[in-house]
Amino acid sequence: MEGVRLGSLCSCALFPYILGTRFISRMVWERDPGRKYGYTHLSAGELLRDERKNPDSQYGELIEKYIKDGKIVPVEITISLLRREMDQTMAANAQKNKFLIDGFPRNQDNLQGWNKTMDGKADVSFVLFFDCNNEICIERCLERGKSSGRSDDNRESLEKRIQTYLQSTKPIIDLYEEMGKVKKIDASKSVDEVFDEVVKIFDKEG
Repeated sequence: MEGVRLGSLCSCALFPYILGTRFISRMVWERDPGRKYGYTHLSAGELLRDERKNPDSQYGELIEKYIKDGKIVPVEITISLLRREMDQTMAANAQKNKFLIDGFPRNQDNLQGWNKTMDGKADVSFVLFFDCNNEICIERCLERGKSSGRSDDNRESLEKRIQTYLQSTKPIIDLYEEMGKVKKIDASKSVDEVFDEVVKIFDKEG
């Protein structure tokens, strides 16, 4: 997850990214650890799934195909959805200019698109990297799939997503690690333990 602060889209934003093998329990984020520090949590995946369900969306079918195939949705679509949510949040309350961006950027194209669109408008403060064994990730998602109704909660799609992560997302994490911005968390632990580690990071980073 990445943390960003936005004053307006004409001024600077600060945010952390949330990245890693994207299968940590949603219970961590349902507790909203960033709220105490004024962050608004934005999940790129949730925004894409909501857009996919929108009957008036021009991107719905395209998003469905990419998600089902375990592929990364074109950057222009994801950034437009993130920016729309940021705009709406700040329009409602100008003080809400800090965002946790969950599950983005997922590849070099994402990163380049974000830098091109948001250069001078948003600053990355740190990256939360949830590191977890692949098989644990798959088992968690298969369990979630019993009630989620998500088309990608099956072993074939999950294994494709892991390969996409290794090929495309891990190099982005490595890049931020070289910049000294990665905060690594062992996501194989229990929800309570992971949550406590996240809180410690926010206590330090603010």
